[in-house]
Amino acid sequence: MVKLIFGKESDLGGISVRRVLPHRDVRSVGPFVFFDHMGPVEFQPGQGIDVPPHPHTCLATVTYLFKGAILHRDSLGSDLEITPGDLNWMSAGRGITHSERETDAVRNSVHELDGLQLWVALPDEAEESDPAFYHVAKNDLPVIEDAGLHMRLIAGEAFGKTAPVPVKSKLYYLDVEMDEGAQLLLPGENQEGAIYVVSGTLLIDGESYTPESFIYVAPEEIPDIVAKTDCRVMLLGGLPVGRRYIWWNFVASTKERIEAAKADWAAGKFPRIDGEDDALPLPERSTG
Repeated sequence: MVKLIFGKESDLGGISVRRVLPHRDVRSVGPFVFFDHMGPVEFQPGQGIDVPPHPHTCLATVTYLFKGAILHRDSLGSDLEITPGDLNWMSAGRGITHSERETDAVRNSVHELDGLQLWVALPDEAEESDPAFYHVAKNDLPVIEDAGLHMRLIAGEAFGKTAPVPVKSKLYYLDVEMDEGAQLLLPGENQEGAIYVVSGTLLIDGESYTPESFIYVAPEEIPDIVAKTDCRVMLLGGLPVGRRYIWWNFVASTKERIEAAKADWAAGKFPRIDGEDDALPLPERSTG
């Protein structure tokens, strides 16, 4: 089965966000349970990303930018800027707090933002693991070259390469630039997969797919993938980790764990970020 889905677009404080996963037709792809495309947007001086401290549980957030910069701070003491091509991988485990803002230099200038944030559900045995944060610069991610293909492995394993961030389950996540006429095979035999078209036109089994198309590929499928024009696509997939519940910023294998996380955040029991006191309140209902 090959299935096309499109994200639902919404405006979040002056930035267009396209939420692709979870979708009513495709709840997840392997362990990936959430897929947001932020932007593209151009901000004027004084505007930009300003997300106060908020919690996560039982997941890893994966941030990857095409344009712009985001300042990441968390309750582990991490404080750094992510720029295009870098990887931010934050494993929440039993619970972490982080904020997403911009440096003064970025915020006080005309600037752009365009990028992806994905969530990876942690397997049962890792849901209550210690929180961890990893930042990998663009030039430290493995590069795979093939006929008409230039691929950067962001996370997991693919095409004989392994990305430097330790992951808790079988998965792959790649940024792929394809020359016109180049052919591509999905990595990960017997794994769920998906292709997100960032730019250009892609042919899959003879059908054309343009930017913002998200194509789910079932484990048993081996589709014929060819670049109709020069294009850029993201590949993601892996083995499912089991049913997951999502409420706001919480992911868990049981509803009881979600309720416990809600109660802990409301009671102020999550770890804090030094110097940041403007935390997001627990919403009355999930916006995730």
